[in-house]
Amino acid sequence: MQIHLGVVTISDRASKGLYDDLGGPALKEASAGYGWKVIAESLVPDEKGDIQRAIREQVGKGCHLILTTGGTGVALRDVTPEAVREIAVREMPGFGEIMRIESMKITKNAILSRNLAVVVEKSLVICLPGKPSGAVECLGFVVGAIPHCIEVLQEVPTSC
Repeated sequence: MQIHLGVVTISDRASKGLYDDLGGPALKEASAGYGWKVIAESLVPDEKGDIQRAIREQVGKGCHLILTTGGTGVALRDVTPEAVREIAVREMPGFGEIMRIESMKITKNAILSRNLAVVVEKSLVICLPGKPSGAVECLGFVVGAIPHCIEVLQEVPTSC
């Protein structure tokens, strides 16, 4: 199954043009290596409504998988997990758990990460760090589970 991907960069500075978006392009490059097709991209500020709107728009465009980058830390403006949970039909806690466990092998600050994955309608949304290398690493830790999860969500017949 061809996975249709959306990427949402969440950054006050990048959305104002004060900082180049590096996370989104890094995720697009990594995703190409997995054979996924990017069909939507968004760059929004750290605002719940903007984050939710971008995700809903990408779901509406047919994205099976939406990767967000940014807003998963502990700063007061980091609201990505809260915004995403509000529109989720279910949370997939294993994704965040594995991302933190594996990231702890790289940096002690991984314990501060609030990465998560949820289902919005029939799409898998994975919230990744804003640092490009961290976003790509965390995606790599969970990539093996993504195709099967999407097949189940899209009601493709599977062996389980």
